[in-house]
Amino acid sequence: MRAIATAMSFATLMLAFGASAQNTAQVQVVNANRPLHEATSPDYTAVYCSGFVTNERVPSDVRLMSGEESADKIVFISGDYVYINRGSAQGVRVGDRFSIVRPDKDPNQVPWFKWQEKLLKAMGTEYIDAGQVEVTTVHPNVSIGLIKFSCDYMQRGDIALPMTERPSPPFKPAEKFDKFAPVSGKSVGMLVAGLTFTQAYGKNSTVYVNLGSNQGVKLGDYLRVFRYQGSTSATSVNFPDYQYSMYGFGTTPVKYKWNDMPRDVIGEGIVINVSHNACTIFISYSKIDMYAGDYAEIE
Repeated sequence: MRAIATAMSFATLMLAFGASAQNTAQVQVVNANRPLHEATSPDYTAVYCSGFVTNERVPSDVRLMSGEESADKIVFISGDYVYINRGSAQGVRVGDRFSIVRPDKDPNQVPWFKWQEKLLKAMGTEYIDAGQVEVTTVHPNVSIGLIKFSCDYMQRGDIALPMTERPSPPFKPAEKFDKFAPVSGKSVGMLVAGLTFTQAYGKNSTVYVNLGSNQGVKLGDYLRVFRYQGSTSATSVNFPDYQYSMYGFGTTPVKYKWNDMPRDVIGEGIVINVSHNACTIFISYSKIDMYAGDYAEIE
């Protein structure tokens, strides 16, 4: 009996191994030499989760009131149903879509560079894109909507704006980046803060710049990011006077100032949102790390 049981167990094991081998044989091998598809423009998430900064009044009458199972939920995410304080009496219909936003403040309140607080105040208020809601049920003065797309959690009191399409301007080829590009002569601003008040950026980062339509910025424009060697307002800490002297590794006879040296062009970004005195850029190329306080000029 033991011999029969052992034989049956072995046969079962071999069948399982054979099935596993067949499944393994069907796995597709990816060619490591095949180039990955390069994006031609910022993707949906980059465009619709970018947030914005504006000094214009944002209509705030339509808001999220609450949502289903609210006794057990602090916030609401994709797939949840939420309640909006407008209904059929105010013209809301099934299928209407709303963009959910809310004003945001830096919880740290610690400036990263010398003029950051003043520039942010002049630019306006930063708003988070929390996501999108589609109305599924309408009552006279209340609507129920399904969260179809989330960038962040939604909470009671968030502002609901009528959904508007946002264009995604095309990228230019990365090989056209000129790290020794001459000064364009157009408006110059700064990388003031990033999405959720981040201070360091690279490729695919979202950053707010203190240049807007009043300074000639248009959707789809490219901004060139640069910094000066030896500038005392630089955000990346380094040795003093490093532009002409490095302790233990040489110095020049002349003490060169920051404006005696060629600037360092370190990357560029495409404008995906514009207000009067601010724009949102999506970093499309970064040679090295960028920081809040680096300069940006219209190309």
